[in-house]
Amino acid sequence: MKESPNKHLSIKAWAEDDRPREKLMTKGRQALSDAELLAILLGSGSKDETAVQLAQRILQENKNSINELAKLQLNDLKKYKGVGEAKAVTIAAALEIGRRRTDESLGEKIIISSSKHAYSVLKSRLSDLPHEEFWVLYMSRSNSVIKKECISRGGISGTVVDIRLILKPAIECLASSIILAHNHPSGNLKASQQDINLTKKIKEAAMLMDITLQDHLIIGDQAYLSFADEGML
Repeated sequence: MKESPNKHLSIKAWAEDDRPREKLMTKGRQALSDAELLAILLGSGSKDETAVQLAQRILQENKNSINELAKLQLNDLKKYKGVGEAKAVTIAAALEIGRRRTDESLGEKIIISSSKHAYSVLKSRLSDLPHEEFWVLYMSRSNSVIKKECISRGGISGTVVDIRLILKPAIECLASSIILAHNHPSGNLKASQQDINLTKKIKEAAMLMDITLQDHLIIGDQAYLSFADEGML
């Protein structure tokens, strides 16, 4: 990208190669930086900043990371001067489309062969949340995923899990095994005693139904802990 124009110039006054929309149309979307793509979503900046400068500032304050940006709630985005409700909603919607594309790229028939594979199926759902959620993968005898379901949502420090709500769908879809997963918004991957106790109870209850608990994942910020890999099941 060329040297940035004066901060008080509007994007329309920039050289054509410096305008994100025109650059996308002439050079393709891959040629744009993260800030330029975000600027297109913003549409405009403020009286003090162009859309690109505003986008650069938002990214800089979020470790220049799309993953960090995805963690922001609407109210967090609206704290930036020049970002109102409509722009915040546009950004959130675009990030959600990206997450759903990741889900679809995994394919309709998913076969779990390792904790890493299970993590890849669930990370887009759990990595960026500011609150805890508890998910379950229900699998067939061949380890293909029959369904994945969010069992509960909670606060920053925890969520309440009813074992009956886990086993009822397992029985209904004739699952042979299950994988549990929940996130720690703090990023700390250490299993609490409550996590350990709950896992044991679910494992014992599932065994009565001839259902195998294969693993329990704790998902943090782009990383995870596997109970199975750590010998904790």
